[in-house]
This record gives sequence, C-alpha cells and structure tokens, in this order.
Amino acid sequence: MAKYFTKDHEWLDRDGDIVTVGITNHAQSQLGDIVFLELPKIGRTVKKGDSAAIVESVKAASDVYAPLSGAVVEVNEELVADPARINTEAEGGAWLFKLRMSDEAELKDAMDEAAYSKLIT
Repeated sequence: MAKYFTKDHEWLDRDGDIVTVGITNHAQSQLGDIVFLELPKIGRTVKKGDSAAIVESVKAASDVYAPLSGAVVEVNEELVADPARINTEAEGGAWLFKLRMSDEAELKDAMDEAAYSKLIT
C-alpha cells in the first residue's frame, strides 16, 4: 500500500486499483469537533475534484473532494453513526470511502508525506 496526500487535505491509501480516502489530521484539527458526515452512495462515479462527501463540525461544513476519478465501491457506514471518530482517527480507522480508480495517471498530482508536511507548515 502507498499513502498519498492532496492539497485539499485528503489522504489516500492505494491498494492496487482501490483507493481508500479520508481527511488528514491537519484538516480535522482545522475543522474542530466533527458532528455530521454525508458520504457518497456506493456505485457513484466521481471525477477528480468533484465534491464526494461533506464533513460538518461545530465550526463549519467542508466538502471532501474526490482525489481521483473512479467509482465508489465502499463507504465507512460506522462513521455515519459516530462521526466524532474522525476527531481521533482521521488518518486511520476513520476513512470515509473507497474508490476503484479509473485513471492511475491522476496519482501524479498527489504528494508523499514529506511534501504534504511542507505544505502545511
């Protein structure tokens, strides 16, 4: 598996053509306590940059953008009942959805952890 990050503060973990997507610890800390989550429907096709999910905190609502084009193959239903898990597990068990990517070349815009760390500091 290879972990990547986007300038929009999503992380992606690639395993073959399946990419797990979540928000970064940095994004979660900027949003504050997460209180609501809207996930995409399984089977939905998204293009890179499309709004794919919504995360709401006590401060604001924020779109989560599709980091790659593809079809949603799984969503983390456990988070709908307990969105606050994102506050403690943003880059772990609190992933949002999984995509079957349709264009591997789109990964070229993603950053490794070192590059993302430079972006946010």
